[in-house]
Amino acid sequence: MSTTSEKLTAAIKAMTDTENPSLFDVTIICTTDDHQADYWMKRLSEGICKSNDPSSESKFPMVLAVSEDWAKGGAGNGLGTLYAYEKACKVAKQKFDVDLKDLLEKKEVSAGLFHTAGKGTRLAPLPASENNNKPGVKLPVCHQLSDGSYAPITVLEAVVKQSGVYAPSRKGRLSVFWGDQIFVPSAPFKYIPTHHADIMCTLLGDTCPTEEEWTEKGLDKYGVIAVSSGPGRDAAQVEKVDHPTATKMLKVLGDIGSVGPSLGSFSVSATLLTALCSEFSQELSSKSGKLDTDPHFWMPLTLPLDDYIALMEQKGVGSEESKVHHDRMGKMKKKFEDAGNLKAMGLFGAVDVGNDACWWDYGQLKLYSANNLKFLDTDESSDLLRTFFGVNDKRMYSKIGESCKVDDKSYISACKIKSGDIKNSVMAGVEVVDLTADGAIIVNCTAKKIVAGKNAILYNLIDDSDEGIVALDGDVIVSVTEESGEMMELRSKHSICGGKAWKEKVAGNSMTFEDVMVKNFGSNVTKIESKRKELFKRTSGSFGEF
Repeated sequence: MSTTSEKLTAAIKAMTDTENPSLFDVTIICTTDDHQADYWMKRLSEGICKSNDPSSESKFPMVLAVSEDWAKGGAGNGLGTLYAYEKACKVAKQKFDVDLKDLLEKKEVSAGLFHTAGKGTRLAPLPASENNNKPGVKLPVCHQLSDGSYAPITVLEAVVKQSGVYAPSRKGRLSVFWGDQIFVPSAPFKYIPTHHADIMCTLLGDTCPTEEEWTEKGLDKYGVIAVSSGPGRDAAQVEKVDHPTATKMLKVLGDIGSVGPSLGSFSVSATLLTALCSEFSQELSSKSGKLDTDPHFWMPLTLPLDDYIALMEQKGVGSEESKVHHDRMGKMKKKFEDAGNLKAMGLFGAVDVGNDACWWDYGQLKLYSANNLKFLDTDESSDLLRTFFGVNDKRMYSKIGESCKVDDKSYISACKIKSGDIKNSVMAGVEVVDLTADGAIIVNCTAKKIVAGKNAILYNLIDDSDEGIVALDGDVIVSVTEESGEMMELRSKHSICGGKAWKEKVAGNSMTFEDVMVKNFGSNVTKIESKRKELFKRTSGSFGEF
């Protein structure tokens, strides 16, 4: 039997196999607007999702990026998934003359959908610096682009690279992921699907936890997946309930074999996907309503009415509204079963990622900082992180001057630095005459001089002043560029949660994070990135030879 370490290493190896990369045949990106959709269609098609065989006439791997042009407030990840899928089917037909729905039903292709729309409040101010293109937030490690140059990899590119290990097991299914977290499973990632819907979770052992264990592991604070001990391994979902309540609600499964917190990511068969799109066709055509997968799909499909009503009351939803929705999903389920769809497969199951899976979440500023500074650590998780990102040297694709002192911990990627003193720091795409940093993260910045203290984050900054950029301990400084090339500096602190301070003017800013988001609406991110590169090159070039 493989050890946990061997399982994690095997997963990383599959994720980083350049000869035979693990990719979904079709990668669907759900973005905030059409400019972002155009950006990701081009970037992924020419990069992470590019075919390894230039002579191949196959239309796969294929990238389909679509915007969620829904009513104010959004569609929720349930309707949002269905809407993005249907919209992607139209794009596949228009651009590539491919009938995606037909190919999925025939189990000829796998498809992965990545949700990236949203404000990214807890990651502020970094998404603002990408003009609301939240998945375009860059990490302090570079990869090679289609033109041969090196640039910082984005969070979404890393997520697409990681999640592809599930693609070979999911022909004929749509897999859905969130665009800001990377995980390395310690459980097998190759499997044969046994249910029309399966949801990823971390199963905690082979038996149901006791009441004490339930509380100790904090299961009363999460959405929890429970799996029956029967041969069908059917699953059900409850959310934020104590042990006695969960035990009562999950009697529908019979004997509970194991439970664990849900990751939210899931996959559905083409058959169930079609049924869901049909059931919610009115909402999809009118772009109205807001439904999420957990409370509006999985829970009403797997729980009895009274238990569902009780759970939804915790969310402030009235019993009558819950009853109507549960009845609706019950009728859909019966119709699905009457069509013979549950003879060969169950309805709802679980995919265990393993109790020892590695997690790197970039959805919050503090986690962005912690997981990027993790490059400096020496534990197994850090080794896996470096291997995943292809970091095999502490100085990669960089030119460091003789008068620049660098300690034996820092990681420098695609940088040009003449002089300075660098300690305990991680940086990528930095071109600077003199740099002093200790415990900092610096991404895509150029200046005559940079000073950065502990837990400082410098991002997308272009500065030609003699005094340069100075960041004290915990300072977060980014630049927001417009299509005209005009730049605005936006600041925060390592200790500030953008979600809580979203409507406040912090760190001396003249605008709130929300104000900047509104100002960024409709930005042509492709043009802005091109303009930023032009300004970066011009400014860096003015400093002379490195």
